Amino acid sequence: MATTRQAHTVWEGNLIEGNGVVTLDSSGIGEYPVSWPSRAEKANGKTSPEELIAAAHSSCFSMALSNGLASAGTPPTRLNTQAEVTFQPGTGITGIHLTVEGEVPGLDEAGFVKAAEDAKANCPVSQALTGTTITLSASLTA
Repeated sequence: MATTRQAHTVWEGNLIEGNGVVTLDSSGIGEYPVSWPSRAEKANGKTSPEELIAAAHSSCFSMALSNGLASAGTPPTRLNTQAEVTFQPGTGITGIHLTVEGEVPGLDEAGFVKAAEDAKANCPVSQALTGTTITLSASLTA
């Protein structure tokens, strides 16, 4: 069964001096202020499209990796994934770097890296973001 999720943004003013609020409608978990300076300079307590993409990508990748590991008979105890989305004003998003550390009993480093590469290539958010370079660092923790 397909699902559709919604969010909306109300923006006031011009790009440089204006600001907006992003509301996560489907979950109802919050409203988040957004502005150009929070996107192109320092966050200063506001979010950006790139931070929201990073949240979506890190969670989707973690789900895909968890599923792949469990399907192979080595379910993870824990995955800690960070997504860094780089934004260059005037150019756009120039890259995404995923870093994952995992606790996976019974799996060696090479097997974990292979599973992480597969999750990077096949998670739905990675597939939606094929217009940018996605890199990965993966390692097991003790």
